[in-house]
Amino acid sequence: MRASTRSITLGVVSLVIVAFGPRIAASSSPNIIVVLADDLGYGDLGCYGNSEVHTPNLDQFATEGLRFTDCYSAAANCSPSRAGLMTGRTPWRLGIHNWIPMMSPMHVKETEITIATLLKGAGYDTCHVGKWHLNGMFNLPGQPQPNDHGFDHWFSIQNNALPNHRNPYNFVRNGIPVGPIEGYSAEIVTDEAIRWLETEEKTERPFFLFVCYSEPHEPVATAERHTQLYADKEDPAERALLGNITQLDEGFGRLMKAVDDLGLREDTLVLFTSDNGPAITGRHPYGSAAPLRAKKGYLREGGIRVPGLLRWPGVTSPDSVCKEPVSGVDLLPTLCAISNIAVPDDRAIDGTSWLPLFNDETLDRENPLYWHFLRAKGSVKVAIREGDWKLVARIDQPDLKPSGGITQEDIEYQTRAQLTDFSLYQLTSDIGETTDLKDTEAERFNAMKHTLVSMYEEVREESPIWPAWEFPRYEGGRIEWPEYQALIKPPVYEP
Repeated sequence: MRASTRSITLGVVSLVIVAFGPRIAASSSPNIIVVLADDLGYGDLGCYGNSEVHTPNLDQFATEGLRFTDCYSAAANCSPSRAGLMTGRTPWRLGIHNWIPMMSPMHVKETEITIATLLKGAGYDTCHVGKWHLNGMFNLPGQPQPNDHGFDHWFSIQNNALPNHRNPYNFVRNGIPVGPIEGYSAEIVTDEAIRWLETEEKTERPFFLFVCYSEPHEPVATAERHTQLYADKEDPAERALLGNITQLDEGFGRLMKAVDDLGLREDTLVLFTSDNGPAITGRHPYGSAAPLRAKKGYLREGGIRVPGLLRWPGVTSPDSVCKEPVSGVDLLPTLCAISNIAVPDDRAIDGTSWLPLFNDETLDRENPLYWHFLRAKGSVKVAIREGDWKLVARIDQPDLKPSGGITQEDIEYQTRAQLTDFSLYQLTSDIGETTDLKDTEAERFNAMKHTLVSMYEEVREESPIWPAWEFPRYEGGRIEWPEYQALIKPPVYEP
C-alpha cells in the first residue's frame, strides 16, 4: 500500500507525558487517520474508567499509544467542533455558531483553509467518510462541498444517518446519492474507508483519511449482537446506547485491522476523539461524562472535554499518558508541523502544534484555549483555559431556548451581548467545577478576565453575520427539530 519513505530529522521541541518514546525522525509525511465519534462522552470508554461498556478495540488502542486526560473539542456541539478541528480556528470566527440544519445558510466558507486542503497541496491523497456537517446546502449548489475543502474522495452525509443508524438512505459518494444501504452506519462507514485504502493506487503518496462515525448520536439503532452484551440492563434504551458505543468500537477495530493487514501501521499516525460530550437525552439518558460536570451543549467540562487517543509508532510510547490540555483546534498546526507545511499566516490560528509534546516538553500557547457559544445550555456562554485554570463567563442577555441553525435572536445576541458574572476554577483539584476561586485568586482572575474579554471582542468582530433561518412554521406554531426531521422523506431512486 502507500507508505511514505521520505525522511527528515525534526529539531528538538516537546510534553508532559508518562514514559514517552523516541524523538520524531521516522517520516516527514506520515499517513494520517483521524477518527471522530459523535456525542461520545469522556466517561464512555473502558480506557477512561467505564466498567460497564464493552470497548475492547479502543481500550487496546489506548495501550498501543498515548491517552490524553485533558483533550477538548473545539466546541460543545457538532458543527462548530468539526469546523474548529478542520481549520485550527475557533469556530465562532468562521460564523459556525451552532449545529447546522439542512438548508441553513451557515457553512464553512470556501475562503477558509482546511487540513485537507493543506495536505492535498502537499501531495497527500485525501478522503472523508461519514458525517460532514459543515454546510446546510449539502450536495447542492451555493455552498462548498467536501471536495471544495480538499477531499479527493468523499462518502458523506450532511448530519445524521437517516432514518437512523440502520439501513441509511442519505449517503452521497462524490456528489452522487448512493440510495438505501443495508447495514449499520459504523459498518458502512468502515467499509468505505477500507475500500478506499485497498483500491487506491499503490504509490509513494501519503494519505489523509478522515473517518466520522454517527455513533452514538441519536437517532440510535444498534445491531442485536451488540445489545445482547448488555442483556443485564433492564431498560432497552440503555442496551441500545451502550451497544451503539460497542458498534462504534467494532468499526474502529475493523479499520485498525485493515491498516495492519495493508502494512501501514508503522508509518501511520492515528488520532481518535469525539466532537463533544455525551448527549444524555430523555430518550437515551445513559451516556457518561464522568467525573465531569454537565454534558453536550454546555461549556462545563462535560460538554467539551472528550476522549483523545493517539498512536504514532516510533513517536508515542505504548500505554503512555499526557495531562497537557489539548484541543481540536490544535490539529491543523500539528499536522502542518509534522508534514513540513506552512501554517496559514493571513488569518488567526487559535491552535498550537503538539510537536513539543512528542519530545517531553510543555506547550507554549500564544492564546489560551477558548470556547464561545451563545446558545450554550446553562448560564456559561464563554470560557478559556490557561494551564490548570478555567475562567467562565455569562452574558447580560436572557437564555435562548436551545435551537439549531441561525435565527434573528442569534444575530441580535451576537452584536449586543456583553460578558458578565465570571467564575474561576482550578481544574486539577476541582475537576467538577464546584468552587469559584475568583476572590482568593484575584490577580490571576483579573489577568484571565482581561484575556477573555479581549478574545471575546476579537472573535465576535471577525464572525460573519448570516441571514436568519427558522424551522418551518405551521398553523399551530413552529415545527421543532424532531418534527422537522420526521418530515424528511427518503428520496426515490431509479434502478
